Amino acid sequence: MATGQGRDGAHESGLHRDPAPAVTRSLRILGLLADSSGTALTLSDIARALGLAKSSTANLCLALEQGEMIQRTAEGYRLGRRTAELGGAYALGFNQVREFFDVCAASPALAGQVVQIAMLDGADVLYLARHEGRAPYSLGTPIGSRLPAALSATGNAILATMDEQQVTDLLAGEQVRAVAEPAPRHLDDLLARVREVRQRGYAVDRGESFAGVIGVAVPLTPWSPSDPLLAIGAALPAEGTDEPTVHEVAAALQEAARQLTNPLAVRA
Repeated sequence: MATGQGRDGAHESGLHRDPAPAVTRSLRILGLLADSSGTALTLSDIARALGLAKSSTANLCLALEQGEMIQRTAEGYRLGRRTAELGGAYALGFNQVREFFDVCAASPALAGQVVQIAMLDGADVLYLARHEGRAPYSLGTPIGSRLPAALSATGNAILATMDEQQVTDLLAGEQVRAVAEPAPRHLDDLLARVREVRQRGYAVDRGESFAGVIGVAVPLTPWSPSDPLLAIGAALPAEGTDEPTVHEVAAALQEAARQLTNPLAVRA
């Protein structure tokens, strides 16, 4: 049997049929208003974006308005106060560390890896949570362990979110020595390393904290301003890990961090 497709892209029959078109279209309206960065959208704007008649769009907007999900102004429609209440309720029930395990398990690139969350504590990073994955090896650091922030991938990812003076003040006087290096690294070298992380978008520790282990990490935005600075990182065996794998894991970590970031903080 042929499968038709509606104007809004939903299949009219078969496994892909939208079970609740009105709900889907209402959610799209909320998404449009959320993406408008506070700019009101007219009924015509919304109808055009949804590919619907203005009369159908008006009925959807009326229902959303009655539920205080959106509000009508002289310029058009904006998000209503009820969306803020729902966002606040979501935030109260969200725990980054608890959700971290589900996010890692659902990621094809991270499910089989050792993935950890670390926080900045002085000039060190302190490891708070650990997803073991299905890998037949034990890498990374145990929960409660510390590594120098200037050396580890998680530490560098966190330092890259700070300004140059903050990093300088934190690392000045620190004696940071990588594995198999006879002398501590100079502050200028440490600062250059952090700058590279900012440009690349993720940090890499190529056996400098532990021989035979490649660390890859990205910053994890704190859920609220009072939370500590965090990073999420993966520990990969140096043997058999090529650059495409490093890039793949880095991209997966960035997506995991996005899922664990407070959407209200992102918009702010």
